[in-house]
Amino acid sequence: MKAARQLMVQSLKTTRLAGLALLLWVCCAPVQAAWDVAQLMQGLAQNKSGRASFVETKYIAMLDKPVESSGELLFTAPGRLEKRTFKPKPESVLVENGTLTVERGKRRNVLRLQDYPELVAFTESIRGTLAGDTAALKRIYTLDLEGSQEGWTLSLRPIEAKMQELVQRIRIGGSHAEVKSIEIEQTDKDRSVMVIEKLSGP
Repeated sequence: MKAARQLMVQSLKTTRLAGLALLLWVCCAPVQAAWDVAQLMQGLAQNKSGRASFVETKYIAMLDKPVESSGELLFTAPGRLEKRTFKPKPESVLVENGTLTVERGKRRNVLRLQDYPELVAFTESIRGTLAGDTAALKRIYTLDLEGSQEGWTLSLRPIEAKMQELVQRIRIGGSHAEVKSIEIEQTDKDRSVMVIEKLSGP
């Protein structure tokens, strides 16, 4: 009986020690840092170049049906962004060195972005996100990040009054360090949704 009692006491002590060890581990274990904008931007900034296909659907109040276009996007950090539309009609839009170049057929227009603040805001929302350029984005937008590293949505809301008259919100969705969608909601209720799929190879 005495031996059995000692064994029981020893068992209780062991259980208490195990419980105490578990409690200490829970209390003292390092806290996982919350998924935040800084972490997202740090990951995106690692992408020095990229190539992706896109399908863009525009919902315009004046039209009965949405307008769809498709093509590819090419990005080279920190500031070169090209959108090549193949369907329904060929078009190229290039942002580089402070200029916006638009080519449609034989027509080619070159605009200085500094003369068009609204264009800067649009292009920076995409370029700044792809480049992980937090400072550039915060000059123009307030940032709000939702979700997790596996599936996140970054909402951009314009700060400037002029931009607020045009755009209500831009929502950029992705996973890890990859942008998968861009949705632009305009104040006139028109909106566009671009679905992006990363391409491999040159």
